[in-house]
Amino acid sequence: MVERPYVLLSCGMSIDGYLDTASGRRLLLSNDADFDRVDEVRADCDAILVGAGTVRRDDPRLLVRSADRRRRRVAAGHPPTPMKVTVTGSADLDPQARFFTVGDVDKVVYCATASLDSARGRLAGLATVVDCGDPVDLRRVVGDLHVRGVGRLMVEGGGRVHTQFLTAGLADELHLVVAPIFVGDSRAPRFVGDGSFPWHADRRATLVEVRQIGDVALLRYALSSRFGEE
Repeated sequence: MVERPYVLLSCGMSIDGYLDTASGRRLLLSNDADFDRVDEVRADCDAILVGAGTVRRDDPRLLVRSADRRRRRVAAGHPPTPMKVTVTGSADLDPQARFFTVGDVDKVVYCATASLDSARGRLAGLATVVDCGDPVDLRRVVGDLHVRGVGRLMVEGGGRVHTQFLTAGLADELHLVVAPIFVGDSRAPRFVGDGSFPWHADRRATLVEVRQIGDVALLRYALSSRFGEE
């Protein structure tokens, strides 16, 4: 069994399970109080991972926002914000994306073998590009992150990445925030896609917390025996 970080999945979705609209205009599913909660979770992690589709669509910064939390990380001997990580099959990533240009922190791109040369040429000086098979093998990804000293990994999506981590049995904890809205459009991206998941009618996931945060609800699930590891 591959040694790997503790993996925490974090996601916000509509009541009907969507991450966004089909229009391409970003849908805000959370509120300020929950954004602050997510920032606190980020500050306790060593790396944050998103899929290349999320980098292209949302152009996230993936930084710890709170100055106090950044100071506490530095005082503890850590960088002010966690390592940024993405995975890509095509290497279709914009070097000007905020993933690469914002934040004085290590950036790692796990890339399919066939696109490795393209990624290294495009991202030279911006990120470490690592060959992780064709298609990208998430077990190789988490194994390499373990070697790089990542003990706690936060996965923030999108739906394809969440599906891959869950179906591969590589998730230890899930934070699922439900917003009080419906999207009602099957063209829009969902929390997960089709797959064979370890949790089903005969093996239910363990719900460990339900919390109201303003107008959203946080559902927290334990997905492995490692749940709660520091």
